[in-house]
Amino acid sequence: MEKIEDLLNKMVKENASDLILEAGAPAALRINGDLRFDRKPYAAAELKTLLLSMLSPEQQARLEKDRQIDFSYELPSGERFRSNVHYQRGSLAAAIRAVPNVLPDRKILHLPEVVEDLANLESGLIIVTGPTGSGKTTTQASIVELINRKRAAHIITIEDPIEYMFKNNKSVIEQREIGSDANDFPSALRAAVRENPDVILIGEMRDLETISTAVTAAETGHLILSNLHTANATNAIDRIIDVFPSHQQNQIRNQLALCLQAVIAQQLIPKIDKSGLIIAVEYLKVTPAVQNLIRRNQTYEIPSLMAVGKKYGMQSMDESLANLYKKDLISMDQALVRSTDPEAFKKRIG
Repeated sequence: MEKIEDLLNKMVKENASDLILEAGAPAALRINGDLRFDRKPYAAAELKTLLLSMLSPEQQARLEKDRQIDFSYELPSGERFRSNVHYQRGSLAAAIRAVPNVLPDRKILHLPEVVEDLANLESGLIIVTGPTGSGKTTTQASIVELINRKRAAHIITIEDPIEYMFKNNKSVIEQREIGSDANDFPSALRAAVRENPDVILIGEMRDLETISTAVTAAETGHLILSNLHTANATNAIDRIIDVFPSHQQNQIRNQLALCLQAVIAQQLIPKIDKSGLIIAVEYLKVTPAVQNLIRRNQTYEIPSLMAVGKKYGMQSMDESLANLYKKDLISMDQALVRSTDPEAFKKRIG
């Protein structure tokens, strides 16, 4: 009988980033951004046996209570996976993502050189944003590892689940997983602030309480890294502000203007030679001019500042896409689909 380890080993062998499983359908492997289907469809009972084998009795109880669960899973050979098991149409299903064992390097990821400067910051808020599957966690991990290599700091990560496993270098790193080490993000973050940290990584800012505590921690001398699901840097700022009730939004604009350091927006795009994926990056450095726009509720003018902010390393998503296209790394079709303004993008390319 097939085991879950067989499927996960197949992921590793075929260099798949994701595995999608649901009753009545064959396994779907995502390879270089494309889905490929494997073997015959799974019966609901067969798939349930496979997926429950990944879970401890405590995790199975949480799955039954919450109807979904996020967790990490490791093969005996050391390969790790971020997993989500959930119910759909009354049957179990899963989305499983491979987590590389090697900690990500900024140069290998093709992140802008200016990202290295973020590792030198002592306080403030750094946001990584983009759609699901755009590599936000990997970018966050690369910044944490840069700090770990460069300076002595106490780093606490709060994740759901833990993905990259860090080893202490110059820094001391604690990693807390929601569900096993902490009940939820808000309580874990409140506790982390009292645990003498220099740097706190928050896997995701999902609610008002987490965002409010993160901003306050960034104001009071901590370096906070987190991510959001928005299309670009401006949307990320607006999303944070819009989470708050209207009577608190002026206050959060002022707080954000003071503590926000940078926003990295990114997308992963199939290479034109089909050899893999490459990252397109929008980078916003929060300068005094950007701070003024945030305070005055004029974030819609931020793209104009980014266009003239090259000396700070700023670049728009369309500029990044244009550079990749001109280097023959991505196709025009892929660039246009991901552009914020396709018609302007065509004129940019000329």
